[in-house]
Amino acid sequence: MTERNLDLEILKLIEEHPEISDSVIADNLSVPEELVKARITSFQDTREKILIADDDPEALTSLSKVLEAENYSLAGASDGFTALEAVKSQRPDLVLLDLKLPGIDGFEVCKKLKSDPLCRHVPVMLLSSKDEPGVRIEGFETGAEDFIVKPVNPLELKTRIRMILRRNWA
Repeated sequence: MTERNLDLEILKLIEEHPEISDSVIADNLSVPEELVKARITSFQDTREKILIADDDPEALTSLSKVLEAENYSLAGASDGFTALEAVKSQRPDLVLLDLKLPGIDGFEVCKKLKSDPLCRHVPVMLLSSKDEPGVRIEGFETGAEDFIVKPVNPLELKTRIRMILRRNWA
């Protein structure tokens, strides 16, 4: 059962039986009770979620501090493969994707996300220390919605994120 189908089944059971316990839901759906609790908790966090994919711990910390101050829910990934899996499992509202990632680089991650019917709707903002037109163009050609150069200006980052999320929800 996909995560989305599981969520729908949990919500259906709660709607039909408002006093139903997590353990009864788990029994009805033949899944672990811990999974039911985790899914219900995820329903309660309505903040917009941003996945930050960057292998530089300092950059990850810096970006996290800026975005936590804006009350976004955050997830992190330190390589391309983890970033791909995190997008599929955590369903972020936006991905901040560094181009230089171990495993597979940001360009390839973006291409894979944009070719996947389940992920193509998730906006991607590429991050790079290279401020070159060719790099930007390649990024946009992979399907990225935006591109920002590191080191990132916090005000510019927050503004760009708000614009992307507003467009995505429109």
